[in-house]
Amino acid sequence: MAAQPRYRVKRVYDAPEAGDGRRVLVDRLWPRGVSKQQASIDEWAKDVTPSNELRRWYHAEPDTRRAEFEKKYRAELSGDAPQDALARLRAEAAREPLTLVTAVKDPAHSHVPVLLGELGETPK
Repeated sequence: MAAQPRYRVKRVYDAPEAGDGRRVLVDRLWPRGVSKQQASIDEWAKDVTPSNELRRWYHAEPDTRRAEFEKKYRAELSGDAPQDALARLRAEAAREPLTLVTAVKDPAHSHVPVLLGELGETPK
């Protein structure tokens, strides 16, 4: 039997499900048009999100800046506060399912795969 993934990724605009476990928002900004009640977020992990400067820089030219974005984002994640937050998320995922929630249109081409890699999960 295949092991269940420790982390799930969902868009905040998708309805929460019973199997989501703990729902953690992994965006720097609160999603537009979604109330806190609708989002059903248990935690907002801003410390593991790209800085506003990095986010803006990447979104200006995502097709040409992807590799450099990943490098810069990993450097941001190496700080004390992000490392503490990553350790907490890993511990939570060891106890119960953890769903990383984001508002990005295409999570596979966002910061989420880098974050999953830092959490020790192989992005799919």
